[in-house]
Amino acid sequence: MKLVVLLGSPRKNGNSETVAKSVVAPIERSGGTVEYIRLNDLSLRPCQGCGGCDKNGDCIIDDDMKDIYTTVDAADRLLLVSPVYFYGLSAQCKIFGDRMQARWARRYLLKDRYRQEEERKGYLISSAATKGPKIFDCSILTTRYIYDAMDVEYGGEFLIKGVDKRKAVLEHPEEMQRAEAFGKDILAGRI
Repeated sequence: MKLVVLLGSPRKNGNSETVAKSVVAPIERSGGTVEYIRLNDLSLRPCQGCGGCDKNGDCIIDDDMKDIYTTVDAADRLLLVSPVYFYGLSAQCKIFGDRMQARWARRYLLKDRYRQEEERKGYLISSAATKGPKIFDCSILTTRYIYDAMDVEYGGEFLIKGVDKRKAVLEHPEEMQRAEAFGKDILAGRI
């Protein structure tokens, strides 16, 4: 299994990333290939809505996203990892998602179902400082649409509320165990 982890927090080793590493641990132990992409460290421009990708499914913007397309296209499983900011994904994840317009064009306009015969899945890992009942709704919906554009089946989400300060998730060992169990479920194909 080739897993790509898209880290969308500007905060290195924050709660979302800490949880993601627990999710990924069983996959790494099994010999799976894991690649981390820290979106905040890259030069990514927002989608310009120019329609350039409508012609061939490739974005015309020349930035670090070109390498991400190649990496993501080769992945069997994807983890989009984001804290919640104003009830949504981080700006870094949103830029990534918006730039998947090129993959939407490839799938829906050009009818190119890339790797259609293979089961590819994507998941959301997210943390939030507050505990509102709808705190993750926008992030889940946006992530589902991002994966749909990429022709990747949405496999589910791992969510944790009420963690704000860096590494606060470590004060919740039951959540870290739940995160590892989520990774085992991904590995076993249960989700």
